[in-house]
Amino acid sequence: MKAQVFRGVNQLQYEDVPMPDIAADEVLVQVQVVGLCQSDIKKIKYPLLEPPRIFGHETAGTIAAIGADVKDWQVGDRIIVLHHIPCMHCAYCLNENFSMCDVYKNITTTAGFVPSGGGFAEFVKVPGHIVRNGGLMRIPDDVTFEQASFVEPTNCCLKAVKKAQIQPGQTVLVTGAGPIGLMFVMLVKYFGARAIATDLIPSRIEKALKIGADAAFDARAPELSSKIQAITQGMGVDVSLLAVPSDKAFFQALDCTRKGGKILFFAEFPDEVEIPLNPNVLYRREIDLMGSYSSSYRVQALAADIVFQRRIDVDALISDRFPLSNLAEAVDRAVSPTPDTYKILIYPQM
Repeated sequence: MKAQVFRGVNQLQYEDVPMPDIAADEVLVQVQVVGLCQSDIKKIKYPLLEPPRIFGHETAGTIAAIGADVKDWQVGDRIIVLHHIPCMHCAYCLNENFSMCDVYKNITTTAGFVPSGGGFAEFVKVPGHIVRNGGLMRIPDDVTFEQASFVEPTNCCLKAVKKAQIQPGQTVLVTGAGPIGLMFVMLVKYFGARAIATDLIPSRIEKALKIGADAAFDARAPELSSKIQAITQGMGVDVSLLAVPSDKAFFQALDCTRKGGKILFFAEFPDEVEIPLNPNVLYRREIDLMGSYSSSYRVQALAADIVFQRRIDVDALISDRFPLSNLAEAVDRAVSPTPDTYKILIYPQM
């Protein structure tokens, strides 16, 4: 089968690799579409993991083969794949820190080499632990593979929204109106809060307004804080969601967040970035800093419901479609987006 193999920093090779063999409790999935995630891009662009590997984890496809012991699934079933499932009994899981679980981190779907997601291949193997513990979900007949591939990123954003305890009537600042920032806007509105978005690209500011933001501003505007204070009757926003890894965005969020509010880091910053901060700013204003990483098993059913029942418009986020053979071009497009670049989808069968 064909796959895009990570052979080193900025080195992707479209090559033939062996079809994964499946054990009695495993499932083989033919990948129909896989989303290109910022975490995939970072693993390709930076020396974070040793090659060779096959990345890709926002996977939707069709079951191509099942092991002898697999129950309740059939060849031909249209499914989405959760590439991680926690153990549910370690100390992290008992505190619902599922993404810190060793099983969650180390048992994942694979198309060969060190298991690393495997979605950037024609076929991907789903380990028995994931099959047995709810890691496959059927796609309703009226939902496309494209739409279904959004369940995983929706889960990640939903986890952050839940962690920040966003409530109806609150006002939320979303820094960055790329595909993740726009999804945050949609989810904030779904939960009955007001959304304010910022970005540097005019078309993304317009896009945020089009998909439901109550206000959207150029992040470089010197009067940004004053505008947000005016919208919030001088209070500031209840929650700021940082969807871009920018120290400037953080300090803007700090200026715009009310006393007693929350700032949540969602985007991963480069390791060399250090943010100088006087802790008294947090202490005196009682601002909570928090982070949200990866997905949560606990919100998977809700994430699927939100996508499958079209409670948010994921189709509005799709901008580019690339065949798997052109993954390197897709990565370049994501790194240097056009004014109209949002979510990029990859097609192994194209």
